[in-house]
Amino acid sequence: MTSQTSSDAFHTTLHSLRVWENPLPVFDTGTAPAEPLPLFREWFLHAAAAGQPEPHTMSLATVDGEGRPDVRILMLHDADARGWHFATHATSAKGRQLAGQPEAALAFYWPAVARQVRIRGRVTACGPQESRADLAVRSRGALASALTGRQSEVLGSREELERASAAAWERAEAEPDAPAPTWTRYVLDASEVEFFQGDAARRHTRLRYRRPAGAAAWIRELLWP
Repeated sequence: MTSQTSSDAFHTTLHSLRVWENPLPVFDTGTAPAEPLPLFREWFLHAAAAGQPEPHTMSLATVDGEGRPDVRILMLHDADARGWHFATHATSAKGRQLAGQPEAALAFYWPAVARQVRIRGRVTACGPQESRADLAVRSRGALASALTGRQSEVLGSREELERASAAAWERAEAEPDAPAPTWTRYVLDASEVEFFQGDAARRHTRLRYRRPAGAAAWIRELLWP
């Protein structure tokens, strides 16, 4: 395939794609709860029941020491009164960025129901005991991956990864409670949560919860699409 053919195919495919052609749920903001957590859990369960693959995956946005934004996909581990939980190596790129600037943003997108949730807030690293417990309840593969470590470092070769991974899998099988010292659980304490419901006529519904610094109650406000 030539470069021009590839470019033409890309643009033809891109502009042929459509979204939200199926019946979509209605978002009655008048019945929304006073706090965002119950609504998030409700939307999460609804997306899962609607067949949305991997509804627990989310984007995490951080900034580096030079103020440059960074983003990646990872999994939600919990959402409770403390905030939205996830985990990674403290020595990874995102771990280092969070250590330098503990403000971050999360985004969930569930195209099956044309919904997204955007969250911003301050991130806190949990202690070793809670971080280790986080890893203990995950799969053997997750433990092997954590034991492999060196996330975000430059890799010399694929063979080097295969050797390190094989050794990590062997240890994970022999020691199901093996410690991974850099594995860290994080909690994002939200100061702002936006719920977006797509509409085929582009009259999208956006409800933002905002909690000013030091305030106990959330402010709810509608946003223009």
